Amino acid sequence: MSNPVLVEVTRGDLVESRHRGALAILDADGASVVTLGDVARPVYPRSAVKALQALPLVESGAAEALDYAPAELALACSSHNGEPVHVNAARVMLMKAGLDEDALECGPQWPRLEADRRALHLAGEEPSPLHNNCSGKHAGFLGLARVMGAQTRGYVKADHPVQQEIRAVLEAMTGAAHGQDVCGIDGCSIPTFAVPLTGLARAFAVFATGEGLEAGRAGACQTLYEACTANPHMVAGTGRFCTDVMTAFGDRVFVKTGAEGVFCGAIPELGLGIALKCDDGGTRAAEAMMAGVISALLEADEDQAAVLKGFNGAPVATRLGVVAGHVRTVDGFAQMVRT
Repeated sequence: MSNPVLVEVTRGDLVESRHRGALAILDADGASVVTLGDVARPVYPRSAVKALQALPLVESGAAEALDYAPAELALACSSHNGEPVHVNAARVMLMKAGLDEDALECGPQWPRLEADRRALHLAGEEPSPLHNNCSGKHAGFLGLARVMGAQTRGYVKADHPVQQEIRAVLEAMTGAAHGQDVCGIDGCSIPTFAVPLTGLARAFAVFATGEGLEAGRAGACQTLYEACTANPHMVAGTGRFCTDVMTAFGDRVFVKTGAEGVFCGAIPELGLGIALKCDDGGTRAAEAMMAGVISALLEADEDQAAVLKGFNGAPVATRLGVVAGHVRTVDGFAQMVRT
């Protein structure tokens, strides 16, 4: 099945490039509200499921035992910029577990923003694992391991108790088997499992509403949802889609990006979960698609609409800043989502 063109990039009056993709919007019962393209094909969600991966940390009581603040729980769900506030929060999370950055097995990464890279360079320092965009997630994994009484070394391996707990939660939330046949290695070294977009969309509908969950898991979902929407800067950072959209909409919307053109999200007031994939892995197209979905489904005020238009309608500029075109969803996209 060939996925439809969902995003176009214009230059002048012509379409210069096209992005194909798939979109699934489901409710918590698993009923399809919108499906575009091949939503049954398994895709690697990568970082888009970090909030689900953080559920064992909260559900087990480990987060409470370690006195993790809401901002730190948001960091456990994040793909952050490596800004100082992110680095410091990850360090504090490790300290609360009696660990330091040497325990992290996610690898070093330069900060995303030029100013932060420059500051490290001028200080004669190299990036550490704390700067890795996944350091908050890994700090949460390590905290869970400590409270479980499991070894911290090797916590990224598929057979480690922490990863086994996460795998079980992901299977339960998505309804999809997480077997070796769909298992890969994520960029931060943990296992990542390919899941149909329908399973991901249902999982986030459940995550945002708690429908059909027993009390402990529903409470953990609510805790993480509120932590992320109340601390959107910790989920991503300056100039990022997830931060900008959740800052604008507050707790009305949850969104989380993943690598290679994947996005997941939820709109609890509608009881809906969203999962999408841009075939070519383009972030610009995935952002345009998610912004288009939100604008089609929710009433937005002027400021909220401006934030969404910054991604669905993002300018293509020359080196001198002259607008030469735009990145936008195709004509009729909003109507397809609404119907």
